[in-house]
Amino acid sequence: MQIYRFITNDDDSQFCKRVSKALTEGWVLYGEPKYAFDATENKMRCGQAVTKQVPDQTFDMEMALTEY
Repeated sequence: MQIYRFITNDDDSQFCKRVSKALTEGWVLYGEPKYAFDATENKMRCGQAVTKQVPDQTFDMEMALTEY
Protein backbone atom coordinates (compact mmCIF):
# COMPACT_ATOMS: atom_id res chain seq x y z
CA MET A 1 0.00 0.00 0.00
CA GLN A 2 1.18 3.52 -0.73
CA ILE A 3 0.28 6.36 1.63
CA TYR A 4 0.42 10.12 1.08
CA ARG A 5 1.10 13.09 3.36
CA PHE A 6 1.25 16.81 2.70
CA ILE A 7 3.60 18.52 5.14
CA THR A 8 2.95 22.24 5.70
CA ASN A 9 4.52 24.94 7.81
CA ASP A 10 5.77 28.50 7.70
CA ASP A 11 8.66 28.94 5.28
CA ASP A 12 11.35 28.45 7.92
CA SER A 13 13.88 25.90 9.16
CA GLN A 14 11.15 24.00 11.04
CA PHE A 15 9.53 23.12 7.72
CA CYS A 16 12.85 21.80 6.39
CA LYS A 17 13.34 19.77 9.56
CA ARG A 18 9.87 18.21 9.27
CA VAL A 19 10.49 17.19 5.66
CA SER A 20 13.99 15.91 6.50
CA LYS A 21 12.58 13.83 9.37
CA ALA A 22 9.99 12.31 7.05
CA LEU A 23 12.71 11.39 4.55
CA THR A 24 14.72 9.61 7.26
CA GLU A 25 11.57 7.64 8.15
CA GLY A 26 11.24 6.24 4.63
CA TRP A 27 8.96 8.86 3.06
CA VAL A 28 9.83 9.94 -0.51
CA LEU A 29 9.34 13.39 -2.01
CA TYR A 30 6.34 13.59 -4.34
CA GLY A 31 6.41 16.54 -6.70
CA GLU A 32 7.86 19.96 -6.07
CA PRO A 33 7.40 22.04 -2.92
CA LYS A 34 4.59 24.59 -2.99
CA TYR A 35 4.73 28.15 -1.67
CA ALA A 36 1.94 30.62 -0.96
CA PHE A 37 1.74 34.01 0.69
CA ASP A 38 -0.62 34.18 3.69
CA ALA A 39 -1.85 37.78 3.58
CA THR A 40 -3.65 37.45 6.91
CA GLU A 41 -0.44 36.49 8.74
CA ASN A 42 1.85 38.40 6.34
CA LYS A 43 4.17 35.42 5.86
CA MET A 44 5.09 32.74 3.37
CA ARG A 45 3.75 29.20 3.85
CA CYS A 46 5.15 26.12 2.20
CA GLY A 47 4.18 22.52 1.68
CA GLN A 48 5.71 19.31 0.39
CA ALA A 49 3.92 16.12 -0.58
CA VAL A 50 5.56 12.84 0.42
CA THR A 51 4.62 9.21 -0.12
CA LYS A 52 5.62 5.94 1.51
CA GLN A 53 5.26 2.29 0.55
CA VAL A 54 3.90 0.29 3.49
CA PRO A 55 3.83 -3.43 2.70
CA ASP A 56 1.52 -5.90 4.44
CA GLN A 57 -0.71 -3.27 6.07
CA THR A 58 -4.23 -2.11 5.38
CA PHE A 59 -5.20 1.54 5.57
CA ASP A 60 -6.81 2.61 8.84
CA MET A 61 -8.60 5.98 8.87
CA GLU A 62 -8.06 6.23 12.65
CA MET A 63 -4.29 5.73 12.47
CA ALA A 64 -2.03 8.78 12.18
CA LEU A 65 0.00 8.73 8.96
CA THR A 66 3.18 9.24 10.96
CA GLU A 67 2.52 5.87 12.66
CA TYR A 68 3.00 3.89 9.45
